[in-house]
Amino acid sequence: MNFDTLHENLRLEILRRIDRGTLSGSTLARATGFQQAHISNFLNRKRSLSLEGLDRVLAAQQLSVLDLLPADALPPLSLRHKPSPSLTHSLAVVTHTAAASTPRIQPSEIVDSIEVPDALLHMTRDRPLPGRVSWQRFVAIRVDASQAAAMEPLLRLNSIAVIDRHYNSLALYRSQEPTVYVVQFSGALHLCFLEFDANRLILRPNNRQFPVHLLELLPNEQPANRIVGRICYVLSEL
Repeated sequence: MNFDTLHENLRLEILRRIDRGTLSGSTLARATGFQQAHISNFLNRKRSLSLEGLDRVLAAQQLSVLDLLPADALPPLSLRHKPSPSLTHSLAVVTHTAAASTPRIQPSEIVDSIEVPDALLHMTRDRPLPGRVSWQRFVAIRVDASQAAAMEPLLRLNSIAVIDRHYNSLALYRSQEPTVYVVQFSGALHLCFLEFDANRLILRPNNRQFPVHLLELLPNEQPANRIVGRICYVLSEL
């Protein structure tokens, strides 16, 4: 990623924070020592930041360069953790409630198990919410009729969807492909595409005959708090 791309990604991230009410231009100006007009010109593409200025904004917002990259530009997990010698890994298929809210899955919450390629798990990149790092990372659920219908033809009834619960970011996983998320909404798990606008998460189905849902966030609540995880693998019967 070159400087211009980094500069633009930072501008968009700051605008997202302002849009959701967790930041203001005046607050950022005070934190960085810039004039408010300088920040306004940066946000409106009228003036660029220097490298030193970019560093000041990153530090003020507790961001790193990695936070501004799509996940497919990050080093794979296999380079950060030693892979298992096994070719497959056994994953628990759990209830929808457990997938959404149980940090460490209990035996009573397991309804089945599946084998997935071990290399897949080690190559999967993460972007966890800080509070989710201690959660059991990968769990699987069985896709029910409403979930399958909303996301057809991407998902089929009774297919098994593996959830990476350490991916709670709205940053694209692959730069050219939409990410399928799992979100808890109105007492159910929704498998959907996600957008964020005006302090709301927008839950979009793949099937346009199904409704779009709007999830209002609480004041100062981050979108990541509502994201259960990312669908990283689907197993369907032929």
